[in-house]
Amino acid sequence: MRLGSFFLTFWLAPDFVQAASSVDWIWSAKYVVTMDAASRMFKNGAVAIRGERIVEVGPRAAIERKYKASRRLDRPESVLLPGLIDAHTHAPMALFRGLADDRRLQDWLENFIFPAEAKNVTPDFVRWGTLLACYEMLLHGTTTYADMYYFEETVAAATKQAGMRAVLGQTIIGFPAPDAKTPQEALLRAEKLLERYRGDPLIVPAVAPHAIYTTPDHVLKAARALANKYGAPMLIHLSETKRENDDALQKRRLTPTALLDSLGALTGRTLAAHAVWLEDSDLEILRSRATGLAHCPSSNAKLASGVARVPAILKAGIAMGLGTDGFAGSNNDANLFEEMDLAAKLQKVHLLDPEALPAKTVLEMATRTGARALGLENETGSLEAGKRADLIILSLQSSRAVPLYHLISQIVYSLKGGDVTDVMVNGQLVVQSQKVLTLDRAQIFAKAREYRDRIVRSLGLSPSPIE
Repeated sequence: MRLGSFFLTFWLAPDFVQAASSVDWIWSAKYVVTMDAASRMFKNGAVAIRGERIVEVGPRAAIERKYKASRRLDRPESVLLPGLIDAHTHAPMALFRGLADDRRLQDWLENFIFPAEAKNVTPDFVRWGTLLACYEMLLHGTTTYADMYYFEETVAAATKQAGMRAVLGQTIIGFPAPDAKTPQEALLRAEKLLERYRGDPLIVPAVAPHAIYTTPDHVLKAARALANKYGAPMLIHLSETKRENDDALQKRRLTPTALLDSLGALTGRTLAAHAVWLEDSDLEILRSRATGLAHCPSSNAKLASGVARVPAILKAGIAMGLGTDGFAGSNNDANLFEEMDLAAKLQKVHLLDPEALPAKTVLEMATRTGARALGLENETGSLEAGKRADLIILSLQSSRAVPLYHLISQIVYSLKGGDVTDVMVNGQLVVQSQKVLTLDRAQIFAKAREYRDRIVRSLGLSPSPIE
């Protein structure tokens, strides 16, 4: 090289050659589905991650030129997605899984679940039930969930142990509960939860009055006021059954939605679960209040609650995510892949329209729209620079994945929770090669079996599952 050429190269290099930026992780896969507003997808794509946040998403070659990672995860025969969001469940109830199936909601609640809870629910029960639920959710690709239960501070501790993100609502109910003799005591517990977890990177504390038929009006107002005081969400069941709607109309001359609105209970950040029996006037109220909804198709079907008006709800501009609901009879697992598949098919058969609720819309409900329903759209729900690093990888190596014509349809209608291989939450690898890294499987399963025996004895049930 001539001397002039050497100096020319030396002086021009800083302008044209930029050193690679350091990141903690680069995840790459055959396909990257961002679920962002532009619906971007990349073949041979990658995600660069630094700390808790996504730095950039794009083609693998471009990401690798721009960033130098201290750790890599490359899955060349897989698809990379944002973590799924379960917008409504009751995690500790995993220990009641299958306790009372094939019953109506009121029968199930009043004759089985409420008595079982009164006799068994303690902080220790809640801890192990939550750990079991989190273990299952992580293996099925759920990275964020919304919960309503008792001893919610224990739910929070177990969730953080698992490394998951959650919106956790302390239940407020109008009769003695396992953790509070009165609604006032439950409100005090809720306030302690709000204070303890304010600003937590994984836990969003919330206030959770159970429903209009279990919570007095003055308590609903107090729950709303408490949530607003802390800028926190309020979680509630809404119009789950026809009976709930009919009773409200007969006794109060208002729909459950209109009743909540008349009390000011929807004035603030709210997530309402089920919303099966909504009138057009209810949709307008919910839209105007920016209320988020959680659609629970398996629960609604199993309890014969009805089929929610999902297309009309989404068309009205209301954010509606997907929820699994509890494990104890309303649903028996925590698999959002099942919910996506069923949500789409229920609408098609109910409306006699195969184009109702297409796969892309359902996947949005489980990701970006679910995040918006929970008020977390700036943090999670899509793969975008600046958002939390909540990612999952699905294998495309099973028989369910071939042949592959349309990726989104394959994810919703063919792939299953068992195809999830790797999960990251908040920049932490929590599942690798289908192994949960944060939880002890053997210990959790042993405790679950131990609690099964206790619950059977407490209710006087047959000790044998085949009798």
